[in-house]
Amino acid sequence: MPVHQATLSLRTHGAGLHEITDAVARELARSKLNRGVATIFCQHTSASLVIMENADPTARSDLEAWFDRLVREDDPQFEHTLEGPDDMPSHIKMALTRTSESVPFGDGRLQLGTWQGIYLWEHRRAAHSRNIMLTFIGE
Repeated sequence: MPVHQATLSLRTHGAGLHEITDAVARELARSKLNRGVATIFCQHTSASLVIMENADPTARSDLEAWFDRLVREDDPQFEHTLEGPDDMPSHIKMALTRTSESVPFGDGRLQLGTWQGIYLWEHRRAAHSRNIMLTFIGE
């Protein structure tokens, strides 16, 4: 089976969900593959990937707020604090979510649901450069 691989490099503007669906779809079109599976992999330990609703932004802001309440920066038990108060919480949020997503594609298009989008979730407050490995396997 043919394989197409590329790196999606992007600069985040700090914490939050950054939609990458269109960028993944453009790379799928460049692959010229018709059907198969896409693997999207985040090469970082303080950012993650999620498939989330892309229609109503309040769904995403509610998710972010819930995670901020779940993993607080002011936890006095954190030992890993050298890189700032948001570093250890960002590692925990990454571990609770995913660094990889698999999405089938057919007719040369990602087979996401009507309201689904692929998001890089930056867990750090500062801007960062992030690399996402895209691998398309199919025909």
